[in-house]
Amino acid sequence: MKPQTLAEVATQTGAGESFDFVLRNFLDEFQARPDPARLIEEPARLAGVVVDGERHDAFLAATAETLAAMHVLDVPTWVWKEGRKLCRPWFALPWSGLRGILLLESPAAFRSRNLFVSANALARA
Repeated sequence: MKPQTLAEVATQTGAGESFDFVLRNFLDEFQARPDPARLIEEPARLAGVVVDGERHDAFLAATAETLAAMHVLDVPTWVWKEGRKLCRPWFALPWSGLRGILLLESPAAFRSRNLFVSANALARA
């Protein structure tokens, strides 16, 4: 079942689904019908539950903040809670030669959480 909220993304990931796959499904649903209610409920923490859970927690917060800005919606307050930011930088691409590009391109909500992704990280075809 496609997740309708970011909270459902966390729930499905915690149940063993692929974070990337579930998040992509959510993005498809959100882009088709942007609704602030899909962002409001705080997702369960994935740190200590799944591999890369800390990164997923930060990524969910950055996603909520970015989608809210893109669609002129209120940013949910949970995105600024402790544990929604990485202590060390994480780069979406493993090649050191591309890190400079990711440092420049990353949307502000991702950069502020030490996540360095491409400018179109949330884009779907």
